[in-house]
Amino acid sequence: MNRTLTVLIAAILALAACSRAPETGNIPHSPKVDSLMKVMTLDEKIGQLVLFTSDWSVTGPSMRQGYLDDIRNGRCGNLLNAYTSDFTREVQRIAVEETRLGIPILFGYDVIHGFRTIFPINLGMSCNWDMAAIQESARIAAEEASAAGLHWTYSPMCDICVEPRWGRVSEGAGEDPYLGSLISAAMTKGYQGDDLAADNTIAACVKHFAAYGAPQAGRDYNTVDMSERWFREFYLPPYKSAVDAGAVSVMASFNELDGVPAHANAHLMQEILRDEWGFGGFVVSDYTGILEMIAHGYAKDLKDASRLSINAGLDMDMMSSGYMDYLKELVESGEVSMKTLDQAVRRVLDVKAALGLFDDPYRYCDTQREKERTLTAENKAFAREFSARSMVLLKNDGVLPLKKGVKTAVIGALASSKDDLLGSWRGAGEVESVPASILDAIKEVTPVIYAEGCKEIGDDRSGFDAALAAARSADQVVLVIGEDCQWSGEAASRSSINVPGVQTELLEKLAASGKKVAVVLMNGRPLDLSKESEIASAILEAWFPGTMGGYAVADVLFGDVNPSGKLSITFPRNLGQVPIYHYAKNTGRPYVHVGTKYESRYLDVENEPLYAFGHGLSYTSFDYSDIRLSADKFAGNGSITASVTITNTGAVDGTETVQLYIRDLVGSVTRPVKQLKGFEQVSLKPGESREVSFTITPEMLSFYRQDMSWGPESGDFHLFIGGASDDVQKAEFSYEI
Repeated sequence: MNRTLTVLIAAILALAACSRAPETGNIPHSPKVDSLMKVMTLDEKIGQLVLFTSDWSVTGPSMRQGYLDDIRNGRCGNLLNAYTSDFTREVQRIAVEETRLGIPILFGYDVIHGFRTIFPINLGMSCNWDMAAIQESARIAAEEASAAGLHWTYSPMCDICVEPRWGRVSEGAGEDPYLGSLISAAMTKGYQGDDLAADNTIAACVKHFAAYGAPQAGRDYNTVDMSERWFREFYLPPYKSAVDAGAVSVMASFNELDGVPAHANAHLMQEILRDEWGFGGFVVSDYTGILEMIAHGYAKDLKDASRLSINAGLDMDMMSSGYMDYLKELVESGEVSMKTLDQAVRRVLDVKAALGLFDDPYRYCDTQREKERTLTAENKAFAREFSARSMVLLKNDGVLPLKKGVKTAVIGALASSKDDLLGSWRGAGEVESVPASILDAIKEVTPVIYAEGCKEIGDDRSGFDAALAAARSADQVVLVIGEDCQWSGEAASRSSINVPGVQTELLEKLAASGKKVAVVLMNGRPLDLSKESEIASAILEAWFPGTMGGYAVADVLFGDVNPSGKLSITFPRNLGQVPIYHYAKNTGRPYVHVGTKYESRYLDVENEPLYAFGHGLSYTSFDYSDIRLSADKFAGNGSITASVTITNTGAVDGTETVQLYIRDLVGSVTRPVKQLKGFEQVSLKPGESREVSFTITPEMLSFYRQDMSWGPESGDFHLFIGGASDDVQKAEFSYEI
């Protein structure tokens, strides 16, 4: 860098630091950025909008010389898939010491459900319903990731999903906008903390904006089409919640919405995100998302796609190279204004400033801190408990908890797999860091005889006889079945949601031998368990439980942890019921008369799901009193209180998630039969009781009315409280505006 220019910039930045930084949306506007913008060339500005990946191999990260040259000449200002403190320090050194202006690199990575210490997949952790624990998991992930040189994660995923065929349902918080909104806020706060400039926080990225979780046919990257009302009420809230929680970046989604690809959708990025919500951070494309608008049939070539994207409000190009190759030409021709370019550049640089990178570009590159803060005993202890609390006991005929010190047959290829415990999108998690498979963990508790039985994929039945022999020789039987960990996640859609292979056939044979079988499920989506639920004596939904998942499964199976998870997504009886979710609406002919044909029903299966949203059993039992209302009507800005008394009527300590649902009986537009509006977790000892109360306010009754205004309407309401969406008590009240 020219020494005279360096001194000049340093002087300008020092002077700017003395002035008060005004707020722009939710991002502090940095005077340092204003000073930089005055001396940046057009090429250098464009470089700040370019995001490339490093070249990751089995030996670690590397950078092609072409990418390094792009960094040196200011044509690339951001990298993904580059971590470890040593590697990021060297790349950062090139950016800071070998470029004209010394603008630091922003390093991003998919830290989805943990970085080195891997937690349950996101769908699994959402079944925890404990926002403090979910936030803590994100805080630990940020602690580990930042110690490895990272500044930015592509999380939380805020996509509501009622489509189990879609592989990325595993990456989200399930079907409910209220629960999903709480989780997206908790994860954002966990990543970013109270001070984004602290060396143990990372920037969150809200994704995928928007409605990516509703692809037609459940096929990844596919078209999304829905009404604006449904979109705003049931799909948008989790994104807004993350933005309101302070998220500093947003990622566009691969899908189109209302005929316009999200990567060029000004309605999403400008009208909603910036104008309505006041978002002040930057929007990044998904991987080659700008380029893909050509295949969508929305852009004629990459230059056209780049023009459409930046003019719609998309600031940073991930891997399409369209901004690098064509933005200069577009600005010089007037097809993209300098104002538009400058706004995008300023947003990116403001986030770099908020992270403290201009103050110390190497603040995240500390080898000693990376060693000390990664996979610590505390992190693994939390992961073990968090994983156990995220599991859902779907069924139990009394076979669980298992007895310790008793010969136990453990069957299934997944039982011995450490790799599958980590699930998809496992960050930098490594199999070598997994201390125990489910089989290993059970062996530490009780005598075990193991048989593989069959793989999770394929039709090889040659191991059936050995599995049956193991079961006959044991006093209790655990069968671990489900999906391969790569059968969910991105590009992992399925046309069937049955348990794959011949695993269910093995279960049938084990049960036919007279043994009671406790099934442990490992999977990344709701499955069709219609056969399994009839045959198995118990079913524990463990999801893909993470680094400490083997021990966590054993903790629940043997009763060291009483399961308390509740489903965040509905399990259908079969694929023909999909989409099925708890906030569906009635038809003009709801099915209320058993055996009647001309009502909204199936001929071959019940309407109700196999396992409803909010379902989850315990090793104890809970009794609910009748609902008590402080009044049966309220008006204006008033409120009423609904209370129940919960009693642990079993023999062991337990935690119950008390759920509140509301139905608006008549509206200017039709309303769902039931909507989650609140919940509270209570931990009770045997015989202990506690009152749980919910305050009902007009905001809880609000919706997008016929004229698309937001607010409540006068009328009658049903209120439900219980332990699952299909296991509730009812009360009635009215409201007057």
